[in-house]
Amino acid sequence: MAAGNPAASFRHEALGAVASTNLSAMERAEAGDPGLLWVTADEQTGGRARRGRNWISERGNLYASLLLVDPAPLAALSSLPLAAAVAAHGAISRVMAGHGAEVAIKWPNDVLIDRRKVCGILLEARRLANGRFAVVVGIGINVGFSPEDTPYPVARLADYVAGADSDVLFAHLFEIMAEELSIWDGGRGLGRTVSRWRAAACGINERITINLAREQVSGLFAGIDDAGMLKLETEEGTRTFAAGDVFFDNNKNG
Repeated sequence: MAAGNPAASFRHEALGAVASTNLSAMERAEAGDPGLLWVTADEQTGGRARRGRNWISERGNLYASLLLVDPAPLAALSSLPLAAAVAAHGAISRVMAGHGAEVAIKWPNDVLIDRRKVCGILLEARRLANGRFAVVVGIGINVGFSPEDTPYPVARLADYVAGADSDVLFAHLFEIMAEELSIWDGGRGLGRTVSRWRAAACGINERITINLAREQVSGLFAGIDDAGMLKLETEEGTRTFAAGDVFFDNNKNG
């Protein structure tokens, strides 16, 4: 990355309708792209979310994927979602400035407006034929459209900002993501990234339920530890989690 302006090293490819910006970005990696490439699309016909769920991808929202090649040692990659969430939070906060709503991060990397989901992030990784390791950071943000029949409350920027524009939002994301990745620094700056995540966190000291593959666990959300793992205060003591779906027990958000 460029020392003076981290965003100067990044590139952008804008597409129309694609199956998935994550898939398009990974195809660029397999074709030899060196990374630091943003791929955006007007519409996705096969957008994906965490745990294999579909991501509804109508026109009018932001669908963006960032290709990174060998961004960090493998052991450090587990903290990359924190940096991505801080960047998405920063971009949305800029658009929302002055509108009086709470913009916050739900662990690990959803962004909420007034406890309603406005942004989801999906990271996918693959070892390439040339031996390098590709990571794609996929970000979907509801700008003019929000899906219906979701298991959690949802929001769109247009509910708060008249004339909310995905191009303006992406310009902020392009800049802020470069800054946050520079701070994260391949995991070497994890302490600063964790601090920035904590400052934007939603629901600390509230009761939550974590849905895991084979169990549900409830307790008080005690924030994240220095590695970015969720801390949950239960009757049996403090437990930490590297993954899981978080639901606030007050039903303000899922």
